[in-house]
Parts: sequence; structure tokens; C-alpha cells
Amino acid sequence: MTLVDRYLACWNETDPEARAKAVAELWTEDGTYTDPLADVTGHAAIAAVIEGAQSMFPGLVFTPGELYDSHHHVARFTWHLGPEGGDPVATGFDAVELAEDGRVRSVLGFLDEIPS
Repeated sequence: MTLVDRYLACWNETDPEARAKAVAELWTEDGTYTDPLADVTGHAAIAAVIEGAQSMFPGLVFTPGELYDSHHHVARFTWHLGPEGGDPVATGFDAVELAEDGRVRSVLGFLDEIPS
């Protein structure tokens, strides 16, 4: 499973315990997530942001976008949010910094298209 697959699986996990476990496995303990709507540190806060996004967009899923690029300890990729198998209602671009052990140290998220 690729970094993007694991990352989006966290965002799609609706079971709170499974989501907390997935976040803890993917992010470092002091990992951060920052986008226009959130700026948080730590597993519990990241899981809470994911839960908040799911409550704002119930039933929608994150899927990989067209772009993926990486070098050294950084990666960038696009994502889509929409109904399973349907057209996206939101799209974005995330830049990820990885720790030496391969876990996510920080995510900088950008929202390209969002519903009004």
C-alpha cells in the first residue's frame, strides 16, 4: 500500500478506534496537519480533524487525484472527495514531509475546489 493509499485510508476510516490506530501508524507522535480550516498537532487532534471532515461530508470518500511526486523526504499529491464512483465535489493538493522512519511528520493541505 502506497503512502497516498494509507493516507486516504485514514481519511476514509469511519470507525473511531480504527481511525485512531491508522493515524497513529501513519503519523509521528508530534505530527502536524495544516490546511485552511485546521492547524493541529498530534494523533488525537489529527483524528478529530478527519472526523470533522467526515461529518461535514457524510457518505463521501477520498480518492487519489492525478498527481503524485516525491523526492528525498517529501511528497505531493492531489486528491478528490466525492460519492463512491461519482464525480468529486471537492479537490485538493497535499504536501507531506516524512520522518526518517517513513511516517508522516507534517501535512500541508490546500483546497482547490470546495462546495459552497
